[in-house]
Amino acid sequence: MKAPFKRASILFALLFAAAVPSLAQETPQQPNRFATSIAAAERFEVKGMLVERYGSGGRPLVLIPGLATGGWVWQETVREFSKDHTLYVVTLPGFDGRPAVAGNPFDAARSALTELVASRKLVKPVLVGHSVGGTLAIALAQDLGDRIGGAVAIDGLSVFPRTEDMPPEQRAAMADNMRQRMASLNPQAFASQQRQYMRTMGVTDMGKADDLARLTARSDPQAVAAWIGAVLALDLRPGLPKIRSPLLMLTPSYGPDNAGMGVSAPEKVAYYRELMTGTPKLEVVFIDNARHFAMLDQPQAVHDALRQFLKTL
Repeated sequence: MKAPFKRASILFALLFAAAVPSLAQETPQQPNRFATSIAAAERFEVKGMLVERYGSGGRPLVLIPGLATGGWVWQETVREFSKDHTLYVVTLPGFDGRPAVAGNPFDAARSALTELVASRKLVKPVLVGHSVGGTLAIALAQDLGDRIGGAVAIDGLSVFPRTEDMPPEQRAAMADNMRQRMASLNPQAFASQQRQYMRTMGVTDMGKADDLARLTARSDPQAVAAWIGAVLALDLRPGLPKIRSPLLMLTPSYGPDNAGMGVSAPEKVAYYRELMTGTPKLEVVFIDNARHFAMLDQPQAVHDALRQFLKTL
């Protein structure tokens, strides 16, 4: 099982594509379905991280977007859960037009999220992250122990696929190489790359892909490059046994992609579970007919899984 998936890791391809410019032609822009955000009850900053609050009451949820995306990626989730929960939707520094921060961006975001939980005195919040945001949710689950109620990672892992067997020095060299390749993109090349990425790996709907790419292109390529380097160099596996709260991993799978890479859906789920070995209260849920942005390809399935998880806490 492990070898074929290592030859064709979906997530590795996702991040590799982020460093390769596309020559795809742009199409005339139409109204963007993701561009109109829901009005927040409150907006504030924590250590350079934008936070938007929606709803009130219930168990608080902290929604963390992934690479190059803003809080707008969670609009459907906000609509679904803001009646029963207080939602804190964050936009990480360097993404969606936000200024970047100095130093390791993952460590900075980890600190800012910890400060958000502490400063707002959130009681047993559930951290819900997508991609890089999912990796942050796993890291915070390690750091905060019983102070959080649970964590959800949507296509985000403790270590980047295909790097799990690399020695630290090789991992660091690969991370620096990828960071430099991404940082070399000018804004036009970055925008073109984002469109190619969304169309081939992000979502199954090409109209959604183009809308998303126009928004992710607002992120700073240098900041995205720094994030890529930070995440590739990361390995959270030694801390997995320290996680005390339940952790839900949502694993998307898209049949045509799987067939092209010679990996089955059960193999992918088993591989994800293997990379989370040692997590005491791990649940892995398969999301069918979805690419990386599972909450946009299959919002109902993701929301159903999240709602069921919340009922168990």
